[in-house]
Amino acid sequence: MSTILKFALGLSLLLAGCNTQPAAERTGSASTMAAIPLTGRVTDAANIIPPGAEDAITARLAALERSTKHQMVVATTPSLGGEDISTFTTRLANAWGVGRKDHNDGVVLMIAPNERKVRIAVGYGLEKSLPDDVCLEIIQNDILPHFKAGDLPAGAKAGVASLARHLMAAPSP
Repeated sequence: MSTILKFALGLSLLLAGCNTQPAAERTGSASTMAAIPLTGRVTDAANIIPPGAEDAITARLAALERSTKHQMVVATTPSLGGEDISTFTTRLANAWGVGRKDHNDGVVLMIAPNERKVRIAVGYGLEKSLPDDVCLEIIQNDILPHFKAGDLPAGAKAGVASLARHLMAAPSP
């Protein structure tokens, strides 16, 4: 089975709510979090986003923050360290302090290519603007088609563009 097909199958299972990891294997580790230092609006620890695409995503995220004040980060990881992606992403977002503390308005788009998983984590202050069903729709309709075609950077860019459109259309807090 090709890597792209395995990635798509893994993402399909994740999106269907299937988690095949035993609960004992989903405990996080502080060392995994420490292994991914925040390097900017795009933190590509898995090294899947080339510089030109990273620059374009960074510019889009900076423009979003200037206009809405909401902070969004795109992060990739070479490994979730046995932890489920939801917990991993939330811990990382909290450790990094994404979003304004008094508004809890951070967003993290996490891509774990080796585990074939993707997650959009949204701070409580943006849950009305980006509820779970909207995030799932963005993953399914904007991100996954690019991932299935083997173009991870294009999937990240499409996800950021869609998230930014939703946030720009939302009323300010």
